[in-house]
Amino acid sequence: MVVGVGVVVVVVVVVGVMVVVVVVVVVVLVVAVVVVVVVAAVVVVVVVVVVVVVVVEVVVVVVVVVVVVVVVVVVVVVVVVGVVVVVVVVGVVVVVVVGVVVVVVVVVTCAPPLFLLERRFVPQKAAVLRPFL
Repeated sequence: MVVGVGVVVVVVVVVGVMVVVVVVVVVVLVVAVVVVVVVAAVVVVVVVVVVVVVVVEVVVVVVVVVVVVVVVVVVVVVVVVGVVVVVVVVGVVVVVVVGVVVVVVVVVTCAPPLFLLERRFVPQKAAVLRPFL
């Protein structure tokens, strides 16, 4: 009977230890699974945040590049149009001034003396002025 009680005590202790070990292993496994799930969730969140940040940065860079290109094109067009307008205006002014000068020179050098255009032309005046005509 004493041997039977000792065996029962040993079996109970061994089974108790085994139950404790199993419970500890299960708890450790559950904690490990929870840790893995939490770490995986954190990794997913970090990856999503990084992807979003990269996409936002790319979009911002593209928008900045497009804005810079548009501004440069507008400035170039404005400068080119301004230069063309200035050249055209200066050209028109030069043509008008040269035309006026040419007309004045032609009128002054080629016009007949005013006395020849008078209705009362006196031949004596013409004879006197003939060497100068």
